[in-house]
Amino acid sequence: MKVQLDKTFPLPSSAAIAWEFLQNIEAVAGCMPGAKLTEKVAENHHKGTVKVRLGPVTMSFRGEVEVQDIDPATQSLRLLGKGTDSSGSSGVSMNLLARIDAADDGSCVLVGSSEVSLSGKAVAFGGRMMDAVADKILVQFAANFAAEVAALQEQRSGSAAAGDTAAPAARAGDLNALALGWAIFKDWLRGLFTKKTT
Repeated sequence: MKVQLDKTFPLPSSAAIAWEFLQNIEAVAGCMPGAKLTEKVAENHHKGTVKVRLGPVTMSFRGEVEVQDIDPATQSLRLLGKGTDSSGSSGVSMNLLARIDAADDGSCVLVGSSEVSLSGKAVAFGGRMMDAVADKILVQFAANFAAEVAALQEQRSGSAAAGDTAAPAARAGDLNALALGWAIFKDWLRGLFTKKTT
């Protein structure tokens, strides 16, 4: 059974920061719910485990993930993963193309296109629920990924500006709130004045 997944997630960082993070396979794997790298075979080749809940059954797969086709020009890479469960009765494989696209406001988006294949008992247990399960996993992955790149962005900004970057943003937020509050207060006063003169 094959499932095609195409998703786009906004990220709270620059494209350069997100691309840097995307190339760190250990960190990216840490964002995936249920995934754990256990051994580094080569620079872009790891062994690991993935636990996935398919309906009433939680399955654990052992396998390998390899990073291929790293292209700095398009800020994209391809991940190939495959694994089997402990009994060898189920298999899973993934072919994922991930890309970072810059946005006009200085932020960026994570674009992912993947094909996930299930075989054996995994299809019987969770084949009908695969779309929903995969979508839930990807949403959680994107949230974790966004939190990590936001922290990296803040760390880099703090290092470059000695902590001055975050303060103006906070002050601007305070000023906006103050301006809004003042506008509401003026409208309230105007309302009182209007009632007294009529």
